[in-house]
Amino acid sequence: MSDSKIIVALDFPDEASTMELVDRINPELCRLKVGKELFTRCGPDLVRKLVNKDYDVFLDLKYHDIPNTVANACKAAADLGVWMMNVHALGGPVMLAAARNALSDSDAPMLIAVTVLTSSSEEDLKAVGINMATEEMVKRLASLAKQQGLDGVVCSAREASELKSSLGHDFILVTPGIRLPTDDAGDQKRIVTPADAVRQGSDYLVIGRPITQADDPVQKLLTVNSEISQL
Repeated sequence: MSDSKIIVALDFPDEASTMELVDRINPELCRLKVGKELFTRCGPDLVRKLVNKDYDVFLDLKYHDIPNTVANACKAAADLGVWMMNVHALGGPVMLAAARNALSDSDAPMLIAVTVLTSSSEEDLKAVGINMATEEMVKRLASLAKQQGLDGVVCSAREASELKSSLGHDFILVTPGIRLPTDDAGDQKRIVTPADAVRQGSDYLVIGRPITQADDPVQKLLTVNSEISQL
């Protein structure tokens, strides 16, 4: 199992381009995230291949459905040997509890919940009827996840410090929207640098294009690992 705080988002359209990157790096440098596009195109077989290469895999499918369906999906994901998986906190307490109960084995993957996507703004929340500040919504959903026994949440590093303070050091915070100082923000709106994210309490940093599209992904990983290991 890797000691790295970096989770590389494999935002590729197919297995060939995915494995081209995976074969250039190694499990000591990072963990890997498989999201909806890649999973939909390549399915569970790709996840198994990554696990068999000794990578810790975060299966980022954000399950959000009726409790029984989510529970069974979590069991299926655990059977793939993934290190971490997630559900959406907006599914509510019964769904979250069902997901937690489905992963009762001692060697089960970590289970975290999505709070508010880092691509979302307060205007986006208002458009769907959530009249609450982004930070307050994140805090409410994170508290709900902890109450139901989940291991942590996905959140912006901007909310990490307060969540660590209110929910405890052992509650895992996974932070997307990470960009190096010289990187373009892309479609992310609530972004921070790796060092700032760790300082604010993030346990794992999800980094996609700044690494996957780098001329030298290995060197980029070494640079970020070195930067945050000294904090």
